[in-house]
Amino acid sequence: MPSYIVVGGQWGDEGKGSIIAYLAQKDEPDVIARGGVGTNAGHSVYINGIKYAVRQLPTGFMQTKARLLVGAGVLVDPDVFFHELEHLKDFNVKERVGIDYRCTIIEPQHKELDRSNAHLHGKIGTTGSGCGPANADRIMRIAKQAKDIKELEPYLTDVAQEVNDALDEGALVLIEGTQGFGLSLYYGSYPYVTSKDTSASAIASDVGVGPTRIDDVIVVFKSFPTRVGAGPFPTEMSEEEADKMGLVEYGTVTGRRRRVGWFDYEFARYSARVNGATMLAITMLDKYDSEAFGVTDYDKLPQRAKEFIEGIEERVGVPVGLIKTGPEMEHIIDLRENI
Repeated sequence: MPSYIVVGGQWGDEGKGSIIAYLAQKDEPDVIARGGVGTNAGHSVYINGIKYAVRQLPTGFMQTKARLLVGAGVLVDPDVFFHELEHLKDFNVKERVGIDYRCTIIEPQHKELDRSNAHLHGKIGTTGSGCGPANADRIMRIAKQAKDIKELEPYLTDVAQEVNDALDEGALVLIEGTQGFGLSLYYGSYPYVTSKDTSASAIASDVGVGPTRIDDVIVVFKSFPTRVGAGPFPTEMSEEEADKMGLVEYGTVTGRRRRVGWFDYEFARYSARVNGATMLAITMLDKYDSEAFGVTDYDKLPQRAKEFIEGIEERVGVPVGLIKTGPEMEHIIDLRENI
């Protein structure tokens, strides 16, 4: 069975959660492991009209047969973790989740510093979740690890060992990233970035998987990219223009209004190259063409929507395997068999 990584190709909020939720239900992976920064990224999933937002646990939680893992590279906020265990109790998450014992802990002082620091919160526009200061302490080798928190003991595991054992046994492993490639500490618009690399390579490292063990990399792009916080946004449109087009969104974690822009083909091509994309997922096609809403058959898409998808494939140089046409999990066109 293959293993694959799902990562965001723009500045976050690409709709990774909806893609991961679909793959979790459709492919029924045995293991879903989360990499990425930490609780500064939220993923939203709609299930039967109900919105579930997660910041700590894997977004594929609704696949009730899957083992849910949080890799060693991910920052853990115990308050958020236990809140989500309760929030997702209907999905039997508590019995299925494992946190790597080496995860760095976000402590109250990290959140306080993140929210009060004029450079981080004021200039850069961080979420205030404490991730940057916690990663700084990790680099200084003074941070607490999950193994130091008594309340977390029942959930501790060696994620790298679990994931590699699963791959050895032929199990299907889905690895999910957070943030977006444009926020990478290395490849993003520094200094307006997050506190670590967010590329597919880094996400694999976060859960302890070597590059030769990854079969597919799915990079997610939104039809109209968005960005929360400060930093360059070459194709940004005005709020007035976004209002007219009905493109008003708010951040899952911060509640701040997202900046909206036109699709940036040049940046998408660069993102796909650095991430090693084997296929693309395009979300919110219905925002680009309202007549595409809810369509699940590519042949039934309106011509304008088809031309947009074909243009992305031609200019980015990677085939499109998944297309979201609405918020619900079933609002998707799956073209993977054609790739």
